[in-house]
This record gives sequence, structure tokens and C-alpha cells, in this order.
Amino acid sequence: MNQIVRVGLIGYGMAGEVFHAPAIAVIPELKLIKVVERHGTKCQARYPGVETVSSAEELLKDSDIDLVVVATPNTSHFELVQKALLADKHVVVEKPFTPTSQQATELIALAQQRHKLLSVHHNRRWDGDFLTVKQIIENGVLGKLVEYEVHFDRFRNQIKTNWREYDEPGSGILYDLGSHLIDQAICLFGLPDTVNADIRKQRPQAKTADAFELILNYGELKVTAKAGQLVRELGPHFLLHGTAGSFIKYGMDPQEEALKQGRLPKGSDWGKEPQKRWGVLNTDINRLHFYGKIETLAGYYPAYYQNIYNVITQNEELIVKPEQAKNTIRIIELAMESQVQKRTLDFC
Repeated sequence: MNQIVRVGLIGYGMAGEVFHAPAIAVIPELKLIKVVERHGTKCQARYPGVETVSSAEELLKDSDIDLVVVATPNTSHFELVQKALLADKHVVVEKPFTPTSQQATELIALAQQRHKLLSVHHNRRWDGDFLTVKQIIENGVLGKLVEYEVHFDRFRNQIKTNWREYDEPGSGILYDLGSHLIDQAICLFGLPDTVNADIRKQRPQAKTADAFELILNYGELKVTAKAGQLVRELGPHFLLHGTAGSFIKYGMDPQEEALKQGRLPKGSDWGKEPQKRWGVLNTDINRLHFYGKIETLAGYYPAYYQNIYNVITQNEELIVKPEQAKNTIRIIELAMESQVQKRTLDFC
């Protein structure tokens, strides 16, 4: 019989309810036993065997819990991860890791001292379109890649009254959506040579950044990451250009929308895109010109938690390493410095 890893979830807002709890629920060896829910017992309607408590302290006192998932506002990440590690728990924390890279460094050192797993929930490494892009790059079908551009755009012209819109450490679109795009770039290409950014408040009454353009320089490769909240007519999600051809992909991975509709991430059709949303490849392969659609690989967010389980029980290599997540925060810090100084900065 496989070892059961018992999980405690701190926070049942959007991140906890939509992304974490469903992914945990479909991994048989993970058992969600306790959730911190400050207002009501909403999670019990979907997960009847789960106990709800009103404070993180009460959850952390539970000696039965092996893994703690922190899915709370960004400003609380450092304190809660620190407390969980000191309580001898393995920890997964929702992205972005922490508001500062110094805080991330401290938590990494503490996890190493306590001999505990620490990972950041960069689940969009398992977006189907990103997996497809990764395979296209690895297979070299575009020749030498010279330009990689990715967008995470939305149309939300009204300011929401939640913590993501407040002017607080770790708030704003660069931390929220930008951390996904930066993590994907690090996953594909490693660390950049330089960072340049244009960060703006485009909506009236916006208190924090709601649009950015980030340019990461990798020598002969230019990486551009963009996001905005006033994009009503969406352009491509991915644009890749190389010496042999191009790949263009519209539309976002379908998993988030399916999760918001209340589906559990399982079944033969999970994460699959309709053919009309497949990306277009235009390139030369073995002296033949190819132009046509490439089927998008199926995405699967629970793969993140399967790896977490395997690391804890089987000593498998951790896929989303905390050092990578720290570097994501460092790039965000440099991007904000670049905006203030109006110049390109070396990564350091």
C-alpha cells in the first residue's frame, strides 16, 4: 500500500478552492484533512471528510499533517511558510513565492535546515500550450530560436475590491500574472543576461500596476513577456520565431476555466483543446516546407502535486525548485528597478 501524505490547506479563496484542493483531491495518495477557512465551511460541501478551522496556528498544531499548502494573500506568504517549516511540515506555497528575493532566500535556508520540502505552485508549467511550445523548442523545428513572445492578457476595466488590487508588497500584475510568464521563461531558457521593463497603471483609479512589458535578453534570443487588463481583442498567446520558421498560438489553456466551473481535473478529455485553438507551425523540416496546425498537448495541473508526493515519499527530484521561484522574484525586482531607472539592468 502506498504511503498516504496528509495535507493541510491554509486559505480557501480562489487559489485554494479552484487550483489547490481539486488537484490534491485527484491524487489518491494525498489526503486533504484540514482547511483554514475564516468565514464559513464552504470546502466541506465539496470535501465532506475535511475538517475546517479558523486559524493557521490551529492547523499547524496538528501533528497528523505532513504537508501544508499556503494559499493566502502574497503579504502573508513569508510568515506562514516560516511557521509551517518551524512546525516541521513540508510546504507548498502559492505563487508568487514572496514579495522579496531576500525573504525567499531566508525560507530556502530554513527549509534546508529543517530537511523539509519547499516548493512554489508554478502550475502553469503544465499548461498544454506551454508543454507544446517546450516540445517545439526541444525538437528544434524552428531552427535557432531568436524571438519568444508570450502574452497573458485580459479585459477587466473595473477595479476589483480585493487584495490583488491594493498597493501592497507583492501586489500588481507583474507579481500575479508576470510570475507565471517569468517562471516559464526560466524553465525554458534559464536565467537572462539583462532585464528591461515598462510597467504601467492603465486603468483609471488603479492603485497598483495593471500592465507590463518585460524584455529578457539571452544573447541572440529575445524574450518578451506582456500582460494587461485592457485588452478586449486578444492577440496571440505565444509567438516564436527562429531561423527555420515560426509558431503562433492563440487562446489560453482550458484547465482554469474548467476548474472555475467546478470540474475535478480528471477524465480522458481533461486539459485537451479543440482543434480550432491549436497553434500554427510554419517551418522547414528535412528540406520540406510544413505549414499547418499542431495539436496542443493535453495540460494536467495535478502533475505538480504528483511530483510533490513523489519527492516526499520516493525521493524523486523536485520539479519546481524554490531557487527557481526565488529567481523569478529577483527578475520582478529588477524589472521594477528598470522601470524607475528607465534603463536595462544586468541580472544579478
